[in-house]
Amino acid sequence: MLIIRFFRSQSARNQAPAMAGVPRSMGNFGRNAAAQPKSDNVSSFSIPGIGSGFGRTAQASDEITMTQADLDIFQQRLTEVQEAFGLEDHAGLRRLATPEMVSYLSEELADNAKKGIRNDVSNVSLLEADIAESWREDDRDYATAALRYESHDVMRDRASGKIVAGEADRPTETTELWTFTRQNGGDWKLAAIQQP
Repeated sequence: MLIIRFFRSQSARNQAPAMAGVPRSMGNFGRNAAAQPKSDNVSSFSIPGIGSGFGRTAQASDEITMTQADLDIFQQRLTEVQEAFGLEDHAGLRRLATPEMVSYLSEELADNAKKGIRNDVSNVSLLEADIAESWREDDRDYATAALRYESHDVMRDRASGKIVAGEADRPTETTELWTFTRQNGGDWKLAAIQQP
């Protein structure tokens, strides 16, 4: 809850949506984001200004170590969440994200439906990833990953399927901070997304 509150307060202060990315209704979430195989070409990078100073002051005792397996799961979640969002799969979103995040995503889906549009994302490809920070609070682990990825991202009219924003043949590149959480070593779930 603390990290969600932080992201909300930061978003309000910066007048940027909590779900940041391409300046469309939902950013880079969409329907045809098929699972991408792991790539040995994915490199690591650092974004200045994040780390233990990002959102909280880390105590040495509450920092945790992340592995390549954790980063691989975050890469997988990137694609899975986009796919579930694009398919308007609420059950899938509940499996992949915290209740607070699901609530936010559901609001975005409802807003898109009212406008008669849907977000269609395909060919999601992670370009770079790095763990910005990771920590433990009581029985819950948190990790913020900086993810830079490329995708084909368009908004379509719900009735006709016609593209109303974006270019289907031109990929967009996005960099976002995805915060994940897990309880008692369980599955990682998406808790927040923010632009760096």
